[in-house]
Amino acid sequence: MRGWPVAFTAMKKVMLDRDGRRRLFAIQEQGTKVNKKLMMRILVGVSIAVCAGGAWADELNLRQGATAISHDVYGLHMFVLYICCGIGVVVFSAMGYSMYVHRKSVGAVPAQFHENTRIEILWTIIPLLILVGMAIPATATLIKMYDTGGEDLIVEVRGYQWKWQYKYLDENHKNTLSFFSNLSTTQDEIHNKSAKGEFYLLEVDKPLVIPTKKKVRFLITGNDVIHSFSVPDFGIKRDAIPGILNDVWALVDEPGIYRGQCSELCGKDHGFMPIVIRAVPEDEYNAWYSAQRTAYEEREKMASQTFTAEELMTLGEQVYTKNCVACHQANGKGLPPVFPALAGSKIATGDRAAHVRRVYQGVAGTQMQAFGSQLNAAEIAAVVHYERHSFGNSMDDITQPIDVLNLVSAQ
Repeated sequence: MRGWPVAFTAMKKVMLDRDGRRRLFAIQEQGTKVNKKLMMRILVGVSIAVCAGGAWADELNLRQGATAISHDVYGLHMFVLYICCGIGVVVFSAMGYSMYVHRKSVGAVPAQFHENTRIEILWTIIPLLILVGMAIPATATLIKMYDTGGEDLIVEVRGYQWKWQYKYLDENHKNTLSFFSNLSTTQDEIHNKSAKGEFYLLEVDKPLVIPTKKKVRFLITGNDVIHSFSVPDFGIKRDAIPGILNDVWALVDEPGIYRGQCSELCGKDHGFMPIVIRAVPEDEYNAWYSAQRTAYEEREKMASQTFTAEELMTLGEQVYTKNCVACHQANGKGLPPVFPALAGSKIATGDRAAHVRRVYQGVAGTQMQAFGSQLNAAEIAAVVHYERHSFGNSMDDITQPIDVLNLVSAQ
């Protein structure tokens, strides 16, 4: 008889535990229903926000571009993005649901299992299939991007600190026309002395001109440091490395002006190295090319001319503004100690041959570039003359193109 109270107490405890579990399960079921409604409301709200903010989101997305390759890149990007978003929704929804429904405060007891072969196979095969599904279109796009053969036009792109040189090459890769493309944003805009224009730091004095509906192959290299030729609307970006020739191509269907920038940190004026490409119909391109060829040949003849002091000052100011003002400043006072002043300097007021040599050859180990490959003899003579007769300098000499040619031939 002594065992009856103990047995009755144990039975009562079991009944209370069962009743408690029933109430717990009821609470859990109610919480699950509430949680499902809450999750549906959240998903509907997010969907509405995404649709309403589509235009705003486009400003943060990749550009769809103007070429078939850029469209393929954009489509590939969105395809992978949607996959990632889908994975994120599934994973974080499962995490959120599990953390809410199976939380410790409602008495949830975690299941215990180890080495489940089915689960291990699933979480290996499913990611593998997803990666293969992304790799197939990505590989197809990369093959197209690197297929540079069958071009209609070849343009060599050479990066300098801080400008681009474009050379139009013939079938034998010989230069038929070349020019430098410099930033045309004014120094007043850069130094906040005047209002900034619509294309601030994205405008040049001479854009690259290409024909529409023609495959253009770009041969890309660097002259001094590593640059990067990037035009988002074409879906192209390739490093310009000294001593290495990279290539990329574009075929533009619609006329327009397309802009880019050097996307490799290449020095103090890295942000002042824009790319502007003007795509025009073939007839317009042919007319432009013919006119540029005539002007190019006339420019090459300048080396045999003799200029007056006034003509040298006018041409020299133009050359200085395009090539020298960023470092030596418009007033010739420079930015010492890296960029020395020209006003009253030993170079600008000293031996003229040494001055010409420095402009032509540059100075190794400094930011002073060799302009012999960038400027012709007349332009070098003019900028030397301008520097020796500006900023308070007043020398009694005149530098002619023949002086530059004689110096080069004597080396």
